[in-house]
Amino acid sequence: MSFLTERLMEPKLDLDPDIIARCRDAAGAISADVQRFAAGRTSVSIERAVLRWMGVEGGDADCIPLVNRVVDLQVKSGLLSHGVSLAFAEAVRNSGLSPSDAAMAIVEGRLALVGPDPDAMEAARVVARLLASQGAERVRRAVRTRSRFIERLGEGSRPLLYVIVASGNILEDTVQAKVCAQAGAQIVAVIRSTAQSLLDYVPEGATTEGFGGTYATQANFRIMRTALDEASEDVGRYVRLCNYASGLCMPEMATLGALERLDVMLNDALYGILFRDINMQRTLTDQVFSRRVSAAAGLIINTGEDNYLTTSDAFEAAHTVLASEFINEQIALCCGLKPHQLGLGHAMQMNPFREDMFLYEVAQAQMAREIFPDSPLKYMPPTKHMTGDIFRGQVQDALFNLVSVMTGQGIHLLGMMTEAMHTPHIHDRVLALESARMISTAARHLGDEVRFVPGGRVQTRARDVLARALTLLQQVRDEGLFGALASGRFADIKRSMDGGRGLEGVAVKAEDYWNPVDEVLDELIAEGAKEVAQ
Repeated sequence: MSFLTERLMEPKLDLDPDIIARCRDAAGAISADVQRFAAGRTSVSIERAVLRWMGVEGGDADCIPLVNRVVDLQVKSGLLSHGVSLAFAEAVRNSGLSPSDAAMAIVEGRLALVGPDPDAMEAARVVARLLASQGAERVRRAVRTRSRFIERLGEGSRPLLYVIVASGNILEDTVQAKVCAQAGAQIVAVIRSTAQSLLDYVPEGATTEGFGGTYATQANFRIMRTALDEASEDVGRYVRLCNYASGLCMPEMATLGALERLDVMLNDALYGILFRDINMQRTLTDQVFSRRVSAAAGLIINTGEDNYLTTSDAFEAAHTVLASEFINEQIALCCGLKPHQLGLGHAMQMNPFREDMFLYEVAQAQMAREIFPDSPLKYMPPTKHMTGDIFRGQVQDALFNLVSVMTGQGIHLLGMMTEAMHTPHIHDRVLALESARMISTAARHLGDEVRFVPGGRVQTRARDVLARALTLLQQVRDEGLFGALASGRFADIKRSMDGGRGLEGVAVKAEDYWNPVDEVLDELIAEGAKEVAQ
């Protein structure tokens, strides 16, 4: 199942293909370093995700997730580096219990969490593979169901209009999501409760209270997926569901998204490091696993380069966005994701009173479209210079809508005129959808008709940003990504190798480390690649 732009955008910026190739080479070297680093490590969040793949759900009497309790026992025994899968599979084999019941028995002390004896090793591996394969079959069913929906209903024209619901109450969110779908939304994202990314566990069950958003839980994923399936039937097009595979539970979030048939996950290589102060070793180790899960489940990942421009000047720092897009692209491809799964992020964040701002934003958006022609791209609306003046805000969003349609963006996050005032009301979202749909229809083929003056402002701006991105990528390649993050190359924020949250949850893999989920992910990714090739 592919996700490509409706039409191939004709190159108009006369960008130097050699410079683009050199950017990819530098980003590829950066990505290879990240892959080598992550390949030798695991984390508590990866091991919890493994248990979820193996069928563990639910919490203990205090609603603490069973996966946390089991992995905590592994950590206390000093055995995290060996992985949890074989010890857990041996407990299931010896008890005959279901995965969740076996996990509860381990937590309650009725079953031991110890590795198998040498003569039982192969039997434990068989059980571990079987349990992981059952998780893989759930993901296969989810992928098939999504494909059937899209084949039968379609999704509507590009760019896909993306709205956020964030009441804190998942039941209220479903009502708002259905209204948005009726008004034209094609992707609905349930924004997470404030600071959930800093929790080292995934809350259990459906939730009706949150702050600035709704808690991301497996139950909430199921509730919203059911609601959007109903909405899809009502409006006659498939409505995608988006949530977050980021923070300290990144691998688990990706896994739950795969199991519960989400379609889009926010998943950026650097966002948590820069903006949530999560340790870079933890983030990049978890990142590789989570992207492999997204690749296996056919999820689109959205990256977060747009956030750089909230702390840096959008005109001066535009090249950092492009450099990060190259890095995100190369890491993603190494993890098995295909170009049509890469919602690389960028945003319209320049001061609206800068002379020729519109031309510079067109240059940036067109440049991203030409450099990443097979990726949908996620285009983010103005936020930094929104003041609470709703009339000015509506004009800024209209300019954003025009840039999006004329440059062929794939995923269009709606701007809200009430940005900087309050969480948008449902009528704010409906007005935003109406504006985006009107401009998208009115300017549908504008991009086909427009050509830029050779050597003019738009072409010159794009070439300058590309050249500066190459310089930055070569600097990051030479000093290493960890060193570049420490020196503040991105968003003017400095992070240390051993600083931030979550480092204590990382372990260097022991020689006997083994993880059956790695094998089923390889199988699922290969199946997806075969389907795309056909």
